[in-house]
Amino acid sequence: MEVRVDPQPINAGDIVKVTYSGLLAKSGAAEIYLHAGVAKQHQWSNTSDIKMENRSGIWTANLQVQEGETFDFCFKDSANNWDNNNGYNWSYNIF
Repeated sequence: MEVRVDPQPINAGDIVKVTYSGLLAKSGAAEIYLHAGVAKQHQWSNTSDIKMENRSGIWTANLQVQEGETFDFCFKDSANNWDNNNGYNWSYNIF
């Protein structure tokens, strides 16, 4: 498990927990931020950077998902290194 999103499916207004143990975590990043937003027709809006909490190398963040077609996100560390799923980001439909 490198990335997990709970709950699924996601409904607008849900509080979603994102869990991350990917590339930045494995590289020993001191801080990791969830860069997240919602999209309509692949155009991101309502983006925010949320500082994630580290518990033994597993990073978590909670946020409320706004109205949109998809919940999109990626990760960055305090040195501005990004994990964006090889340029695809992570994307989940909003119901």
